[in-house]
Amino acid sequence: MEKNFTVACAESCTGGLLMSRLTDFAGASAYVKGGVVAYVNEIKNKILNVKAETLENFGAVSAQTAEEMAANVREIFSATFGLSTTGVAGPDKSEGKPVGLVYVAIVGENFSEVKEFHFSGSRSEIKDQAAEAAFKLFMRHTP
Repeated sequence: MEKNFTVACAESCTGGLLMSRLTDFAGASAYVKGGVVAYVNEIKNKILNVKAETLENFGAVSAQTAEEMAANVREIFSATFGLSTTGVAGPDKSEGKPVGLVYVAIVGENFSEVKEFHFSGSRSEIKDQAAEAAFKLFMRHTP
């Protein structure tokens, strides 16, 4: 809040858990602009403007999709940072990708970073770990 940073989130595998974490703090409306839970490719494409080619060539669970989600949600909400999560929470593989594979991305004015994670545990535990990883990535870029 002191630096007037704002954030917008595009979530898939975390299903809103990241936004919940970001809004757990009093005064969150000063820095949280909003977010989109895009659980299916149609919403990633039509609402978050992830290119159909990206989804077809790399899949929903990919570094490329995570980066586009973060960049586009940042633009849509006119936020300082865009933050995204996409992955496979389980219990089954998705698009041939293993349970626990998660990509988290953050995009700012002059940078973007995508991190790949391989979490384990139940569906709920994977979602929790993914939201925590995204939260930490955001905090690392907002000292």
